Amino acid sequence: MSVLSHRYDFVLFFDVENGNPNGDPDAGNLPRIDPETGHGIVTDVCLKRKVRNYVELAKEGTTGFRIYVQEKAILNERNAEAYTALNLKQEAKKLPKKEEEARAVTRWMCENFYDVRTFGAVMSTEVNCGQVRGPVQFTFARSEDPIVPSEISITRMAVTNVKDLEKERTMGRKFIVPYGLYRMEGFISAPLAEKSGFSEEDVELLWEALGNMFEHDHSAARPKMSSRKLFVFSHEKRMGNAPAQTLFDLIQCRRVTEGPARSFADYEIVLQDKCPDGVTKIERF
Repeated sequence: MSVLSHRYDFVLFFDVENGNPNGDPDAGNLPRIDPETGHGIVTDVCLKRKVRNYVELAKEGTTGFRIYVQEKAILNERNAEAYTALNLKQEAKKLPKKEEEARAVTRWMCENFYDVRTFGAVMSTEVNCGQVRGPVQFTFARSEDPIVPSEISITRMAVTNVKDLEKERTMGRKFIVPYGLYRMEGFISAPLAEKSGFSEEDVELLWEALGNMFEHDHSAARPKMSSRKLFVFSHEKRMGNAPAQTLFDLIQCRRVTEGPARSFADYEIVLQDKCPDGVTKIERF
């Protein structure tokens, strides 16, 4: 696999309809919201989780594409795999004393776990495999307009125990956003990709994951979420040809209808034609 040799910046638009894109456990699982503006928020961690889940499904059993941060994963056991594979003795909380061996342990983790070489990881636990700065980073996604979460009451038809059979039905609540279009911005650093081994094949998989990560994430809380548009800015230079924010400002989202937005058709996304020298814009979908 050829290691990434130039910088990328990108903008993803996705939407939610009658669902909760990212519940806040500190607020009774209400959709996350900016209290000052009313705009909806989806955290970078939430979106990285969906990329991990997609890659896990799409590349199941493929060498080099395992996922390090998984539900119920025991990270020390995964770290220990590197020492076993390299036939090295592990010392609690310490990397091998020889620098080349320490690098080999971290490199093995990057080569075998997609999310380590993509997003980075702190692996300096009881079984120490060092730290990796991820070349790929996401911002928090923010809705284009303020959102108004709705509270929906639900009932439970079944009971858990026989003793509860004659009791009244259990009442519950769920929170939804009737509609919200969100914008997330991201960055890929070529120098950091060189250090982690993040490759051209890996970046193509990332674009694929961003386009399909909601297709295998449908649930009662998120019945309809969709990736709508992905714009990628490719730089000629390893360090980049223009500041990321200059490129992000070229993409504007406008309302084309009045009243509350209820579909993607209520918006128009405009991409200005002129890009700085050395930067190519690509509309992935």
